[in-house]
Amino acid sequence: MPYKTRTLEIFFLQASQQFPVMLLTGPRQTGKTTFLRHLAGKERSYATLDDPMLRALAREEPALFLQRFTSPVLIDEIQYAPQLLPHIKMAVDNEPQAGKFWLTGSQQFHLMKGVTESLAGRVGVVSLLGFSQRELFDTPSAEPFLPIPEVMKQRTESWQLLLPELYRKIWLGSFPALHQENPADHDLFYSSYVQTYLQRDVRDLANVGDESAFLRFLRSCAARTGQMLNILDLCRNSDINHATGKRWLSILENSGIVYLLEPWHTNINKRVVKTPKLFFLDTGLAAWLTEWTSPETLEAGAMSGGFLESWVVSEIIKSWWHNGKRAPIYYYRDKDAKEVDLLIHQNGTLYPVEIKKSASPGKDAIRHFEVLQTLKQPIGQGCIISLAPMYLPITSTIDNVPVGMV
Repeated sequence: MPYKTRTLEIFFLQASQQFPVMLLTGPRQTGKTTFLRHLAGKERSYATLDDPMLRALAREEPALFLQRFTSPVLIDEIQYAPQLLPHIKMAVDNEPQAGKFWLTGSQQFHLMKGVTESLAGRVGVVSLLGFSQRELFDTPSAEPFLPIPEVMKQRTESWQLLLPELYRKIWLGSFPALHQENPADHDLFYSSYVQTYLQRDVRDLANVGDESAFLRFLRSCAARTGQMLNILDLCRNSDINHATGKRWLSILENSGIVYLLEPWHTNINKRVVKTPKLFFLDTGLAAWLTEWTSPETLEAGAMSGGFLESWVVSEIIKSWWHNGKRAPIYYYRDKDAKEVDLLIHQNGTLYPVEIKKSASPGKDAIRHFEVLQTLKQPIGQGCIISLAPMYLPITSTIDNVPVGMV
């Protein structure tokens, strides 16, 4: 398959000119190795700690390993040999030079502690998720999503995304293996993915004893994507205690499987809800776990709205993360059940976003935007992301944005 350009390339190469060590994290199978090997070309040596012999060498003789693989070097799956980290620190302290070490790691929750302790101030950390819609459209260079005209103009070339194609994308998911010229078998890919994730990463690195209970917990989370988090309900469904549920949720969050969208709240407004919303970062994985067997059944089913919202939120997160930035997104809900799906906080201004599975949403869809005036914060241009065919204003401050422009 020809290489697909990733949005993160520009930022990664710029950061690599500042930091001696770059660490690329993200879930399994999101294309981290392909991405870095493409950027490296023939200019740096390569070692993967997935190889048992190299892993043993890195663990038992880290100094010898670094003599064998001299910098500039790309080391894959660094979490399997944390013993290398102090030696990498010594190497960059002895000869400070930008871009000496590129590292990948699939497991942030285990990895980050060692990296931040060993390489503080020497490492740039970036995340890579599956393909964004922009990358699949071969327009990867767009700025992070913000519903203002100058950003939206960059996105107009790919706005037409009709309902059947949209739900095919949602159901299929964003893992690169499913978007090759000869794509992997859908069911086999996801069953293998979950098995690998459970057996290799979760059991080995997080000491989860009961795999079947963890799988139940994973399925319960997938069934609640786009909903407010109810940890007690998740624990009841999975037959585990509250402490275990909190720890497992933390594992899913830190390994890039789920995202907890925090509510926007300030000390001024005491009436707002303070519970996060739970989102699966890959809707294809969530659809497989919840046993939707086709895009058509998913679109017609009870969860179609939650999956659309999850997909849009995931795309917006990618647009920020793949530009090397934190995603400054929140949601709003108060005790009167007035809710705004997303608030993007940028330069002291809140940009409200509503997500609707409708081809012609009207002013009723944005009726809760007015409650934002109580937040004592500047409110910027807002939008409804919908199935509408064109990018058009609804009011002077709110636009209708076709879902294909996300």
